[in-house]
Amino acid sequence: MSPLGRTLCAMITPFTPVGALDLDGAPRLADHLVTQGCDGLVLSGTTGESPTTTDAEKRSLIAAVREAVGGRATLIAGVGTPDTAHTLTLAREAERAGADALLLAAPYYSRPPQDAIEAHFRAVADASGLPVVLYDIPARTGVRIEPETLLRLAGHPRVVAVKDCGNDFLAAQKVISRTGLAYYAGCDEHNLALYAVGGAGCVSTVANVAPAAIRSVLDAFDQGDTAGATRLQHRLTPLIEAMMASGLPGTVTAKALLPTLDLPAGPVRPPLLPADLPTTSALVETYARATAPHQGLSSGSCRARGPWRRSLFRPDPNEGP
Repeated sequence: MSPLGRTLCAMITPFTPVGALDLDGAPRLADHLVTQGCDGLVLSGTTGESPTTTDAEKRSLIAAVREAVGGRATLIAGVGTPDTAHTLTLAREAERAGADALLLAAPYYSRPPQDAIEAHFRAVADASGLPVVLYDIPARTGVRIEPETLLRLAGHPRVVAVKDCGNDFLAAQKVISRTGLAYYAGCDEHNLALYAVGGAGCVSTVANVAPAAIRSVLDAFDQGDTAGATRLQHRLTPLIEAMMASGLPGTVTAKALLPTLDLPAGPVRPPLLPADLPTTSALVETYARATAPHQGLSSGSCRARGPWRRSLFRPDPNEGP
């Protein structure tokens, strides 16, 4: 088990209607996510619109969420930038603001070679006392973190985990089998598959709207009910597809759904644009089908609008997140 948690949400950053950081909504959303089963939150990742939030907003977000969730969940701060010096500054500020760990993507746009990527990661890991999660997402950064680079970095005492969006299952298993790194699925369609071969859990965008549902898949697997875990993952597949493979960023689809659940979201910041009404309506319908009670799994009711008060996937109230 990773000390960073198992069911982590890549949390959106709520904004007010005029686009300012919502320091009332962010703690409320964070508290909801933790109450519904997330034991870790990733703040200021790509889903959290980190490219369009200021350094001061990132600090304020960490501090506000830390106050809201206390020690009930780990807070992992996204600090990756294409500039090593700026990344070092963000790492130190995140530590002072109350983060438990750092999320580091490979420097993007400049496409540095592997030795430069490794040097960048080591510089940040050396500059802070916090554990580091390396984020492999070549589709966004333009460069992958090669397995051999991960194997070398695994020897650093503060490099503890990987968020994997590399879509290379063989590479992931190679690193899992040869290191002690906690490996997290960064693509919701891989949550169960990566967990089954030794992954530590997931960093989920879909968990913004379905936190207990995402957790339920891993819970079932841990309880030895692999067939049940598969059924639960399959039930979520249409929602994962609608949110993550529709041509819109997960930030946009999550922020379209959250208001229908009476949860904070607000607008996206340019250059992103909000989902249109037909897209939002389709998302709501898909969400309702994916989370409706199913004979043989649970009884009760679930509404397309309103929090997870009666959800099929609601965790046991006597069990911690």
